[in-house]
Amino acid sequence: MTSNPTAPTELVDDARNPSAAAERRPTPGIEEFCAAAADLLGPGSVIRDAAAREKASCDWAHMSPILSAKLPAGHAEVVLRPTSHEQLPGIMALAHRHRIPLTPRGKGTGNYGQAIPLYDGAVLDLTGCGRVLDAGDGWIRAEAGAKMSDLEAHARTLGQELWMFPSTFGTTVGGFLSGGSGGTGSLVHRTNGDGFVRELTVVPCTADAEPFTVRDTEALPYIHAYGTTGITATATVRLQRARTWTGLFAAFDDWASATAGLSALVRLEPAPRLVSLDEADLVRVYQVDPALDPTALNVRAIVEDDAVDAARAIVRAHGGRVLEVRPAPDGPALISSLSFNHPTYHLMKAEDGWFHLEIGGDVLLGNRDGDGDIAEIRKVFPGTLLHLEGMRSGTVGMLMARYEDEQTVHEGIAALEALGVGVHSPHNWYVDRRLDLVREAARTADPLGLLNPGKIPGKVPDTGPRQETP
Repeated sequence: MTSNPTAPTELVDDARNPSAAAERRPTPGIEEFCAAAADLLGPGSVIRDAAAREKASCDWAHMSPILSAKLPAGHAEVVLRPTSHEQLPGIMALAHRHRIPLTPRGKGTGNYGQAIPLYDGAVLDLTGCGRVLDAGDGWIRAEAGAKMSDLEAHARTLGQELWMFPSTFGTTVGGFLSGGSGGTGSLVHRTNGDGFVRELTVVPCTADAEPFTVRDTEALPYIHAYGTTGITATATVRLQRARTWTGLFAAFDDWASATAGLSALVRLEPAPRLVSLDEADLVRVYQVDPALDPTALNVRAIVEDDAVDAARAIVRAHGGRVLEVRPAPDGPALISSLSFNHPTYHLMKAEDGWFHLEIGGDVLLGNRDGDGDIAEIRKVFPGTLLHLEGMRSGTVGMLMARYEDEQTVHEGIAALEALGVGVHSPHNWYVDRRLDLVREAARTADPLGLLNPGKIPGKVPDTGPRQETP
């Protein structure tokens, strides 16, 4: 993980001043674009209602106090709601012809501001394109707006399951691939850019908007690129044999034993689907449940039924106690819902004044003689709370602390990196993964820079002279 670049000045200045956003002039050509879009999609799919436009202009960027200070950062002038992926080429050709900025979104659950239309224009709501199209041995294909929960349910009818799904289980597959990273299943399969995608159908923002297909590693420039390299129309992702999962909930009294228990559970065979650790002060903000102990370090694991006894033995061997073993669906569902960034959400919902960072590195585990480097990590931000996710590729998690100001956050990131902690900052809305690949793909898929403009650092949309409508 690496820290993110700072925001381009021209966007920061505008976004920090709500009145500046409110005083923006309408995008030239927006009325002609809306009329043409209504002809293409039907008037009911071209939404000008103020409440709908307001909702479509926001995501969960407010979880960042740094981004919150820059909101509102843009406002949809129209919301387009196609009902099938076959309609997407027509929309893209219209946007190119009229030079209208176009920001795609699914359920809007991302918290980096990925779905905020920084340059106004149109928001493309893909939730109406939600069909599961086909499935076979080891794969499932769906429209971008299909929910991950629907993909998992369909796969289960075939005796299979997804490689992974995010902690927000109802997010769309397009949203997860375009703006997400990992989740339940990442313990083995890592991120959505590590082989999860088998094939994407992508629609470019060009004059002819001819869809194209990318497979396997060819899909990398279109994963976690926020739609800047083309709109995902359909996605084919990988499945595996369905297994019967059980939730195991345990408690430990100190960091060294808890992290040792977590590490041992990660190495359990057959591999768990998820293993998480929370400090007591995080657990106390969760809903009261006998499987959760707000006075101790909590370790939770989704394990196969046949591995429950072995998981129990690991907990006991490392000085922990099993609180409960809860079968599917309730046990695994609860553990998934408290994974990755959801502890941050629960903490911020319960109390004001927190911020978070995405962190990584086995330095977070400390050592058997005590906290080790953890004590130094906690000194960077007094009052730090930690949530960890066990991975076979290395430990990741969330660091939460009291917010002072933006400069203190950036200074703390540098201090953490000096201690060997990998840091990814969720406090900007710019593409920061595989940026060279993204820039190269965007040159041909979006030559005018109209797709989610402002999300590729330094690139602004060309909304200059428009072509006449044929």
